[in-house]
Amino acid sequence: MKGYVAALGCSVCLGLAVAVSRYAFEGGTNGVTVAALRAWLVVALAGGYCLWSGRGLSLPWRQWRHCLWLGLLMANMFYANIAAVQFIPISLAALLFFTYPTMVAVGNAWLDQRWPDGGRLLALAIAFIGLAIMLGVSLASLDPIGVMLSLSAALATTGNVIGSARVMPTGDRWVIFWHMALIAACTLLVVALATNALNQPETAGGWAGMVGVALLQASGIPLFYIALADIGPERSSMFNNVQPVVSIIAAYALFGEVLTLPQWLGAAMVLGGIALMQWFAMRKT
Repeated sequence: MKGYVAALGCSVCLGLAVAVSRYAFEGGTNGVTVAALRAWLVVALAGGYCLWSGRGLSLPWRQWRHCLWLGLLMANMFYANIAAVQFIPISLAALLFFTYPTMVAVGNAWLDQRWPDGGRLLALAIAFIGLAIMLGVSLASLDPIGVMLSLSAALATTGNVIGSARVMPTGDRWVIFWHMALIAACTLLVVALATNALNQPETAGGWAGMVGVALLQASGIPLFYIALADIGPERSSMFNNVQPVVSIIAAYALFGEVLTLPQWLGAAMVLGGIALMQWFAMRKT
């Protein structure tokens, strides 16, 4: 039961964070600043937990080299997933990012030099057709920067998930995660300072939004690890489908964002395809 509650809590936290980030941007800050604060808060919380639980923070050099490029991917994840909300609607940003489970399935199949089975191919086709419908009905009015940011976050997440599973089969996951988060936080800070992009909010609402995003996302990640340990990756991933749904509901409740009927159809196909793909994976295991 604990694992299911943790998985659901993780999805709710991460889904709300995407919507709440709009307050931060309307308050005068930007994606780099929000991402940097989030990253350093994750570093502090994960590092504190590692020390409190007696894990320590050291890693062998071989593993740290892998953490370097996985951390760079994580930096893009931290930034692009939230920054997209500056340019495109919250609901679309959430759904574009959530194409990463489909990308993971395709990437693993390509690396293993095998075709996905018929059921997974059907699920992939449904998800991508749904995405095409969503983009097709609103592409003329969308800022391409936001679309590219969301998709780049999905690609970075795909690389991080596949890379973590393939190059780091051993070692303490919490310590490994802390090193990746530290590299991501340092990268974002260097980029922000080099481009003079650190920009604090100008309003109380902006501060509340920025801090809210950092707290929600920093809380959601540990919950995901708890769920992984208790109910496994397949069931945890199934519960993660709630994340974009929470973002869509929050976008409507907080900002009055409403999807058109074709967009609802596309969103349902995206989420349905991902859920179907994960269901086939659970049946196989």
